[in-house]
Amino acid sequence: MNAQLSTSHSVGKPADSKKRRPFSIAEWVAGIVKYAVLILLAVTFVMPFYWMVSSALKNDAQVYVAPPIWFPSPAFWNNFPDAWNSQPFTQYMMNTLFLYAVPYTIVTVLSSAIVAYGFSRIQWKWRDTLFYLCLATMMVPFQVQMVPLFMIFKKLHWINSFLPLIIPACFGSPYFIFMLRQFFRTIPAELSDAARIDGASEFDILWRIMLPLSRPALTVVSLLAFIGAWNDYLGPLIYVHDQSKFVLALGVESLRRTFTFNSTIANAYPYLMAVSTLVVLPIIIIFFFGQRVFIEGISMTGLKE
Repeated sequence: MNAQLSTSHSVGKPADSKKRRPFSIAEWVAGIVKYAVLILLAVTFVMPFYWMVSSALKNDAQVYVAPPIWFPSPAFWNNFPDAWNSQPFTQYMMNTLFLYAVPYTIVTVLSSAIVAYGFSRIQWKWRDTLFYLCLATMMVPFQVQMVPLFMIFKKLHWINSFLPLIIPACFGSPYFIFMLRQFFRTIPAELSDAARIDGASEFDILWRIMLPLSRPALTVVSLLAFIGAWNDYLGPLIYVHDQSKFVLALGVESLRRTFTFNSTIANAYPYLMAVSTLVVLPIIIIFFFGQRVFIEGISMTGLKE
């Protein structure tokens, strides 16, 4: 009886009751060094943003002083509305959001998904060759394409509009096509085959099967496309000339030029930092709430052959 109790007691013991191997001094030092490096890198990346926010809360007397003031006292919170209202930044934000970023994101995601589906699920001649050629276009910098594209869009009378920025996105982005193609290849082909047997068209398979199963990858593509359009400066600088159509990036540059050519304006640098903070803030908020899906989409985009 006692033997049975002792046996049952030993069987019932959890597997993790064994003593863990104590850390050696080398492992302890390596852990300290690892976290010290991570903290140093984190501070390095956060410091520019902190300096921008702290400078936005200062006045000229606090900005142009040595040694620098890290914690503004007093903090001038009115710099944010004053700087925002110094130019029509509300109009710039509406232009950025509704005339550029949102249409560009929608068009880019849909077109890239369609092209990626053709490269991943449909068998046709020269498919892989054209896919590699599509990837090769990523090696051509935009600076090489600027003059030919400008001449083409000028002949089409698209200058001073957002068409040159949105219409090319209808053909997809090579990087996003690559991401979605790799994700589509991780989805079992049996799902597509079963849908074809049931009479579904390729568009039905894409819309009803592939896209719902690819939400993490589509979210990543949407975030990257939106952030790229929100931060874009060179494209609007080339094609948009009317100030009423400026995006936020052009508005910030316009504010900087105003302060540069008129050095008598008070709180010029704090105002510039305040506007820059407000422009960057939406992107930080989007990434903060979407980082889980973003990381999941990146990690699930495999390299299946």
